[in-house]
Amino acid sequence: MTGAARLQTPATRAAVERALTGRGRPISELLFEGFLFLSLLIALGFLLWLLAEVFARSMPVWEQRGVVSFTTSNLSSDPAKAGVAQGLFGSLMLMVIVTTLVIPIGVSAAIYLEEYASDNWVTRLLNTTVRNLAGVPAVVYGLLGLSVFVLVLNDFNNGRNLLAGGLTLAIVVLPIVIITAAEALRSVPMPIREAGFGVGATKWEVVRSHVLPYAAPGIFTGIILTVARAFGETAPLLLVGAAAAGFGQAASATIVDRLLGPYTALPTTIYSWSRLPQEEFKALTAAAIVVLLAVVLIINAIAIILRNRYERRW
Repeated sequence: MTGAARLQTPATRAAVERALTGRGRPISELLFEGFLFLSLLIALGFLLWLLAEVFARSMPVWEQRGVVSFTTSNLSSDPAKAGVAQGLFGSLMLMVIVTTLVIPIGVSAAIYLEEYASDNWVTRLLNTTVRNLAGVPAVVYGLLGLSVFVLVLNDFNNGRNLLAGGLTLAIVVLPIVIITAAEALRSVPMPIREAGFGVGATKWEVVRSHVLPYAAPGIFTGIILTVARAFGETAPLLLVGAAAAGFGQAASATIVDRLLGPYTALPTTIYSWSRLPQEEFKALTAAAIVVLLAVVLIINAIAIILRNRYERRW
């Protein structure tokens, strides 16, 4: 009996129907699926519980101060006047530095590894090294930033400035961008490349006009994860000099002065307030966490919208 005829037998047809409809599955498979679903519910339950507690603790701040007052006020030792404006500005400036450095370097490195590098021991060693670096704790990169970037920029505020913090965060998330961009490039079907070569396009023209547009949604996803992780990092910034207490810069300070002068960030502000004994700062800590979550969600939403629009265009 041929393979085509064998597929037409009633027994085979019934087995396929049961597999497609989900009937007749082993009890062990059903139990495992239930265990996975229960695990998901437990994880979501803990997440919702934590979010509800943070929002509840932050309510006094929103009722007494309001969103605008809290987000536009500077750091202060007086809890009635303290706000997150300086930390929010520092975090956004850090993200500008991180994305400016990481996106071109990370995507270019991924393009080289996937499209140009030969499959030899050197390339395999590079890939292994990048994947290992992605798993290194962030505090280790903070020590690297302290011993390299702070030393190089020592002439500007003893090296403890916004530029050193941005460079440190950039090396923290750079391996993640390389890995996600490389995976996105690897998922591009080979016929797309072959079609470009078939009409006489060069290697770079194929990568630029065919491979990159197809892989752009996956690359955007990696960038979203990168920005979200970098925005919430605390330990590297503390090591490279992010202020955990109040500081001041003149309103007339130039961009260069802000980049090379003292700075703080939203995660370090949260860390500082959480260690203070006053009960008022507990509510301020929860409110700052809410602001951090809101900013991360807004950044992610913008990136997802851009990714989806680019995907539809392709």
